[in-house]
Amino acid sequence: MNPETVVMVVLLAPFMLAGLLIWTKHKQKELQMTSELSAEKAAQYAQHTSQLEERVRVLERIVTDKGYDLAHQIEALRGEESDLRLNAPIERPRHEV
Repeated sequence: MNPETVVMVVLLAPFMLAGLLIWTKHKQKELQMTSELSAEKAAQYAQHTSQLEERVRVLERIVTDKGYDLAHQIEALRGEESDLRLNAPIERPRHEV
C-alpha cells in the first residue's frame, strides 16, 4: 500500500467504526422489538388455547354425563356470559301463558 492510501484509511476508520456501532445498536433494538412482539403473540395464543380447552372440557362433561337432558344442558351453556363474550345478541326464551 502506498502512504496516501494508509493515511486515507486511518482518517476514515473512526467514521467507519461509528457507522458500525450505530448499525449494531439498530440491529439490537430491532431484535428486541421482534422478541417482544413474539412474546405478546405467544401470550395471546396461550390465552386463546386455554379458552378453547375450557370449552372442550365442558363439551366432554356434557357428552360423558350419563343422566342429562342434552337440550337443557346446551341451553344452560348459552347464557348471558357466552353471548356477551361472542358479542351476540342475548335471546330470552319466550314463555307462553
